[in-house]
Amino acid sequence: MSAARPTRTRKDSAAPRSAKRTATANRNASTASPAGRRAAGHRTDQLEAMLRIRRFEERCVELYSAAKIRGFVHLYIGEEAVAVGVNEALTPEDAVVSTYREHGHALARGITAEAVMAEMYGRTTGCSGGRGGSMHLFDASRRFYGGNAIVAGGLPLAAGLALADRMREQSRVTCCFFGDGAFAEGEFHETANLAALWKLPLLLVCENNLYAMGTALERHEAQTDLAMRAASYGMVAWAVDGMDVEAVEHAARRAVEGIRAGTGPHFLELRTYRFRAHSMYDPDRYREKGEIEQWKSRDPISLLMDRMHENGELGDKELARIEQRITDEIDHAVEAAEQAPEEPVEHLLRHVTSSSAKAVS
Repeated sequence: MSAARPTRTRKDSAAPRSAKRTATANRNASTASPAGRRAAGHRTDQLEAMLRIRRFEERCVELYSAAKIRGFVHLYIGEEAVAVGVNEALTPEDAVVSTYREHGHALARGITAEAVMAEMYGRTTGCSGGRGGSMHLFDASRRFYGGNAIVAGGLPLAAGLALADRMREQSRVTCCFFGDGAFAEGEFHETANLAALWKLPLLLVCENNLYAMGTALERHEAQTDLAMRAASYGMVAWAVDGMDVEAVEHAARRAVEGIRAGTGPHFLELRTYRFRAHSMYDPDRYREKGEIEQWKSRDPISLLMDRMHENGELGDKELARIEQRITDEIDHAVEAAEQAPEEPVEHLLRHVTSSSAKAVS
């Protein structure tokens, strides 16, 4: 199962110049209005957010190869539109529960590159104090509750957070990211059933990248239309092009509005693709190179950049400024991580055992 190559409109060099001038004028007029400028500015923000994730992940590859980052590392390259688009629809009061492939989610949520990189290094300045590493990013101040290494492990936690908000009559949404592999786990079906039964304010976001580790979707699911199956629980569900950040944001906003209106949980199947292997340990022998290249032709960053170029919203100088800003940010994050302290050995039992027999409220 793979996506078709994007259709590109051929530019006719023989087109009348007057038609070209008219098209250019129309594009300029669309960005000259206040609404047009806001839309263009928002697309610029989306592009910068996706580039930040991409460049962060690429630096992680370099650092892992240099043995400066250890343990398991699962890269998010190719799926940036999902994290950025969905997070645009959430507020700081909403909660996010993620998977072990969560660097992109964390950065899109607003956790700094410095805090994430320090965690990758296992340093005390990391967002989890250096104890979590790549798979266990956590920041309660951002209501970002993992980073969960167990497949589908975050789903019951997300249901609990959503239930707590409903019982407290708080207008908040809990968003839970998970992969297509989690769809085969009992935790998904238990969570979906209870969420629909109790009308929980829960947004279920399935990042369907077609592979559960090395197992293709059609090899572990008899029915590969995951949105249709989720709808069988009585929740609103639909599939979205997960490579188009604007389509993702539009769908996420529509879902969040429905949830806040009290219609219960919503399910989004975001059809995306990871360009890298499952993890840095994975030899990636289960996919054809042609399939990977076909999906790369729909790179979410390139798709948005092409759209912005067509609209006259992005110039080379502006793109260079964005890239330099991100490079400086990541350089600083790496430098800070390398200088940050490791946790002293005498602190290893902190947060593990209690010196008091009394329960902590």
